[in-house]
Amino acid sequence: METTMQSPMTPWPYRIEKVIRETHDTFSLNVVPKDSSRGMTFNPGQFNMLYAFGVGEVPISISGPKPGEQGMIHTIRDVGVVTGALHQLKKDQTVGLRGPFGSAWPIEESKGYDIVIMAGGIGLAPLRPALYALLDQRDKFGEIVLLYGVRKPEDLLFTKEFETWRGKYGVQVKLTVDTADREWRGNVGVVNTLIQRADFDPINTVAMICGPEVMMRFAVSELKRQEVPENQIFITMERNMKCAVGFCGHCQFGPAFICKDGPIFRYDKVKQFFGIREI
Repeated sequence: METTMQSPMTPWPYRIEKVIRETHDTFSLNVVPKDSSRGMTFNPGQFNMLYAFGVGEVPISISGPKPGEQGMIHTIRDVGVVTGALHQLKKDQTVGLRGPFGSAWPIEESKGYDIVIMAGGIGLAPLRPALYALLDQRDKFGEIVLLYGVRKPEDLLFTKEFETWRGKYGVQVKLTVDTADREWRGNVGVVNTLIQRADFDPINTVAMICGPEVMMRFAVSELKRQEVPENQIFITMERNMKCAVGFCGHCQFGPAFICKDGPIFRYDKVKQFFGIREI
């Protein structure tokens, strides 16, 4: 019997298993497919297109599950019409999903290296699956360093997991905020200032960076100053994606398409275009 494959532009219905409030403006949706034949496998760093029925869709990186959890988790900041509509959804309601799409963080290729993970704001969400993939094979890597910066202490994500990463797995977790309150006892300043405080071997380090583009530019600059090789620095670009399959050309980034060739790029491959607003 002839079968017809569903178009990559058609979303599949997923049921919301759980809604998690992360911060005052950020939440996570844990979703499972209504069609039990649909798999939920993905590679750390990939993204899905989430569709709020009657409103529109947005690209959202997959931020979980962590070990012991089921489903796929998407951590979302309420900043627009579609993300606002997603924020209104409740447990057992339906969301449309296309994906997973895109490239992944270089976990297997990084075995034997020290790992520096740098995140700004909600940028920790796309890096969280990479961190758990590293910890699942902890003995295959050297030092693992997490450098994480946010605007204010209340913007920190996944704070309950920090002590497990530190204590059980020996991750160097270093945090910073742009603006501190009276209760904050940590570092104040931009995230790249944490690099000098971390213990790793620059030449033998793979760096994975996600955050606002200006933050990533300064992070790359400081890592290079510390002599981390350009071909061992990976960044994720998530701007302007609309179709996720390279049809619309909206996310063209020099000769590449972020949705098809990214969102994760090796820095030396895109450095001539990185940071140019017009591209």
